Amino acid sequence: MGRELAAAFPVARQAFEEIDEALKQKLSKLIFDGPEAELTLTANAQPALMAVSLAVMRVLEVDVKLDLAKTVKFVAGHSLGEYSALAAARALGLADTARLLRRRGEAMQKAVPVGEGAMAALLGLDLPAAQEIAKEASAAGVCAAANDNAPGQVVVSGAKAAVERAIEIAKTKGAKRAIMLPVSAPFHCPLMQPAAEAMQEALADAKIAPPRVPVIANVTAAPVNDPQTIRRLLFEQVTGLVRWRESVLYMRDQEVESLVELGAGKVLSGLARRIAPELSGLSLQTPADIDAFLKTL
Repeated sequence: MGRELAAAFPVARQAFEEIDEALKQKLSKLIFDGPEAELTLTANAQPALMAVSLAVMRVLEVDVKLDLAKTVKFVAGHSLGEYSALAAARALGLADTARLLRRRGEAMQKAVPVGEGAMAALLGLDLPAAQEIAKEASAAGVCAAANDNAPGQVVVSGAKAAVERAIEIAKTKGAKRAIMLPVSAPFHCPLMQPAAEAMQEALADAKIAPPRVPVIANVTAAPVNDPQTIRRLLFEQVTGLVRWRESVLYMRDQEVESLVELGAGKVLSGLARRIAPELSGLSLQTPADIDAFLKTL
């Protein structure tokens, strides 16, 4: 991912190079060429996904002359994407964001030994139903709702036995499907407390400025501008519920009419269509996407 973008826009290539330098690693080569097994390691995947998003943002700012503060009402990101959103709004510097996400990925992977945790998507159930299932499944270990992604799509996270139990319970409670997710750790649940403490320490030293536009925080589904509050919410986010469905609805209710997804993939655009079909959406990840976007401005 990102290779075509870096080839077409020098400013995008510079963004990748800045991140390489910050991490003292040729992450860009991994992003462009793989191997996939190494790229998808949490410690690499988190800064890598941010890198592609911010490379697109740099192109919009420098080549397209897009002034974020004058053009958009909010920025938002899902889980690690909240760091990308903060960097886009210049609350965090690019190098600092890369280092924080590397630390976050390492801390999350270290918090729970591989194979002991799991996550599962419960499809066809709303958040209260998923929370009840997680509560019942907690008899077998830690289990909590982790991502409220869209109507009828909630992810639970926790100890493997408890998540397996949640899948079985969900099937008896009317879920259309309940499927284990291919993840390396049980994100956004209390088992991530050691990672949260590591991030609290890392965030204490991070330079955070007021964002140029309000950032919708994952754990509150509401805008945040104060640097100290941002610091606290990023700490809480490690173990807390990602309230993505509510975040999109909040933006819609604030008269946002269109959403633009920056970076690899179109997952968030797809979720937004399910949450608020009346919102228009675009995904920007290639030069062709950016050219198409220019025609909409």
